[in-house]
Amino acid sequence: MFGLRLYLSSFVKALDSTWSRGKGTRLRYRSLKKASQLLLQQTHAIEDAAAGVPTKYDDNAMPWTNHTQETEKIPNESSPQLSSHSHVAAVQSGRSSLALTRYLISVQFQFTVMALSLRAAASLATQPPGRRVASVVRATASPAALNTRNQRRSQNVSGEFFVDERCIDCATCRWMAPEVFKRVDGMSAVGAQPSSDEDRTKALQALLSCPTASIHTDKPARDILQVQNTFPLPIDDALPGVYLCGYHSEDSYGATSYLIIHPEGNIMVDSPRYTPRLVDKIEKLGGARYMFLTHIDDVADHRKWANELKCERIIHSGDVVDITADVEWKLTGNGPWNIGTDFELIHTPGHTEGSVCLLYKPLKALFTGDHVARSEESDDLNLFRMYSKQSVTLQLDSMRKLLDLDFVWYLPGHGYRVRYEDMQAKNLAIQSLLADYTI
Repeated sequence: MFGLRLYLSSFVKALDSTWSRGKGTRLRYRSLKKASQLLLQQTHAIEDAAAGVPTKYDDNAMPWTNHTQETEKIPNESSPQLSSHSHVAAVQSGRSSLALTRYLISVQFQFTVMALSLRAAASLATQPPGRRVASVVRATASPAALNTRNQRRSQNVSGEFFVDERCIDCATCRWMAPEVFKRVDGMSAVGAQPSSDEDRTKALQALLSCPTASIHTDKPARDILQVQNTFPLPIDDALPGVYLCGYHSEDSYGATSYLIIHPEGNIMVDSPRYTPRLVDKIEKLGGARYMFLTHIDDVADHRKWANELKCERIIHSGDVVDITADVEWKLTGNGPWNIGTDFELIHTPGHTEGSVCLLYKPLKALFTGDHVARSEESDDLNLFRMYSKQSVTLQLDSMRKLLDLDFVWYLPGHGYRVRYEDMQAKNLAIQSLLADYTI
């Protein structure tokens, strides 16, 4: 089982390292990466079951139990490749080792198909200009059918603003302008047209921040330049000097980037989409001394920003791949580490091996990357396990580290930020999350 998990983790890292090869192949990479993460999630479920840890995934916790009615060919139980997994199924009462081994064969088959698709995508990404390379992946739609730019989703209400069919459901617009945008049928849509100047400004800020440029107005907005000048955007009066960068990047699936203004040197947390107008605004605020990268998924245009701002980048060595190999400061070990006297870096593996949170101690704010965020459906915390690359046990251990830290704000890379009344309320929320995974 460990070998299969390691193999899948390496596949996800390979996707990360080839992500920058061209936008023409990024949709293919995203699909492969999501599929590989789902398979990896399923191997986590098997490992956790073997360890006696209950699971809480969006899909069924034990996926191999759904294969009892399948008619695939029964493998040879004496196969040395599968014999080491037979003890796992014994943990599950009423589940046969035969069902588990059949499931593992299915996983290995699916992974082989993905690896072939990755090879084809990589060859297309590196081909010389003007030269066509035959693809082993059969096209499923014509280019015209894939051109969904400006195609208004039918779920939008009528009016000036609308969302097109290219939405990737990153939820950016829904937390930036909740009065306007809603989630309908798995993607964002305009649920109500802006009813005030404030709502309109928020909607235009979401339009500019949308990673896929999926938000539009029927006619060019005359006040768009004025709204562009609102970025970086102050978050809250209780967080002086902390800004939203906006301009979310598709390369990081719409992750949020922050800018912290500090007398010892400004810090950019994760990378926004590189935009000259945003560069000018950040330089007027003093630029950035550091770019702290919470983990590999949200590095986006970090090289362009580093070259422009001349900032020192920071990432954990566990998340160093081709696209982060030139990062200046690579954290090693389990930490914690410090940036000056006001910032502490906490290693929180689980989502990725090198996930690290940044604690801004004077403001009691924790920048969490993809480690944890508030759920869109409730006030509960969510680990987003379907996207994690390591076991739930490891991610829960990382959550326990947060119990001893003095903070009341969660500022996540994805999802909704949270402010608690005090540290006790913060710890109760963590303990509630931990209880969901405890027998």
